[in-house]
Amino acid sequence: MTKNTRPPVMAVAAAAVLAVAAAGLAYSALGVDHRRRLGPALAGRRSDLATAGGRITLYEAGGGEGTPLLLIHSINAAASSYEMRPLFEHYAGKRPVYAIDLPGYGLSERRDQTYTSRIMVDAIEAAMSEIAGRHGGAPVDLMALSLSCEYAARAALERPDDVRTLGLISPTAFDKALAGYGRAQSTKGNAAKLALVSVPLWSQALFDLVVSRASMRFFLQKTFGSKSIDEELFAYDQASAHQPGARHVVWSFLSGYLFADDATRVYKALTLPIWTCHGHRGDFVDYSKEREVAGKPNWHFAEFDTGAMPQFECLDGVVASYDRFLDHSG
Repeated sequence: MTKNTRPPVMAVAAAAVLAVAAAGLAYSALGVDHRRRLGPALAGRRSDLATAGGRITLYEAGGGEGTPLLLIHSINAAASSYEMRPLFEHYAGKRPVYAIDLPGYGLSERRDQTYTSRIMVDAIEAAMSEIAGRHGGAPVDLMALSLSCEYAARAALERPDDVRTLGLISPTAFDKALAGYGRAQSTKGNAAKLALVSVPLWSQALFDLVVSRASMRFFLQKTFGSKSIDEELFAYDQASAHQPGARHVVWSFLSGYLFADDATRVYKALTLPIWTCHGHRGDFVDYSKEREVAGKPNWHFAEFDTGAMPQFECLDGVVASYDRFLDHSG
């Protein structure tokens, strides 16, 4: 009887996996530029603010009078103030307008730390304090995008005298998956998941897969609900994702630490005037939990035939709706 000399199937599979992993590590180390040039996301004056989560960049467009507007970008693999650029440019010269890069993103510091919703709220509150100091203690109109809506809502709840109105674009925590009724100040963080993706041997190589051109284009198309995305936003995202330390905040995001577990409760506790809008297309269209606040007189809703970034697809409609809300809110 002839002895079977073929290697076991499992051994072949393991060798193949190791070969692919080794190739990925080598490509990450030798073939990926992790120090791409990253210019400012927005025009105007820039300054740095110290916060508990690290130094952050504050953009300012001077000109105009009235209540300062503070814009907060979303949280994802490559977020930055560029996401709020259409709104920043629209209001520049019409009123004082500001935007920040949250800790770990854009031109802000990218520390190796566990990023939490508390860190992001603290950064927003630091920006609010800085803006109030520049405008004689005036409160701000605060507008945020997606997951950052949760942070803006908490900042408004904690600092009610410093926020005149709240604007929420495609807010999270109004869907079945992310609605939050948990313990106050808690997050959905998973320590085991964060530890796994943070192992130094493969952490950077794994992140390079997450922020590859194909992967980022795929997820932006899901966000826009169309293959027609904003190409300049995509280009800036690519540069922003290829900076030293870019992975740290993203691993915290994907491990749940940037999702508050009590966000829905925070929304329901707000009493200031609130404007919220969202689109109908893409993967982020579940707003079934809006009914829990829809009957409150301080909440105002608008919908657009767009994806989750209506400011890029329907700027005129978004600002018209928002300005009407501000007019009615006094």
